[in-house]
Amino acid sequence: MGTNNFEEQIKPFFWVEHENSVSVCLNVGEYKDEIFQTRENEGFEETGYDWASLARVFLDELEPKLIDIVQFDPEADMFCAYSDDKEALKTFIIAFKNACENETLIQDLFSRAELD
Repeated sequence: MGTNNFEEQIKPFFWVEHENSVSVCLNVGEYKDEIFQTRENEGFEETGYDWASLARVFLDELEPKLIDIVQFDPEADMFCAYSDDKEALKTFIIAFKNACENETLIQDLFSRAELD
């Protein structure tokens, strides 16, 4: 798969290559905010931390082999996952984006996300 296809496939997440690692990030507020609105009364505000909580549940339940390989470094306005294993991070973000596109699945996963 060409890089352009991959970058299109994961939008609005974006890929960043560093010298010894890779990251995939998302500016919060531009994608799937309806997920977080379902638990607004519990304090979820769609921050990068809330996205990381959702991504942790996703990893735990659907991609456990990546738990020790994919790390998170969220900020209030940005979700960021990173790894020194480029292929593993690609596997994660393609699967996570696909999960986000499946309303039933992503709401189910989010029901078990915990506030950071």
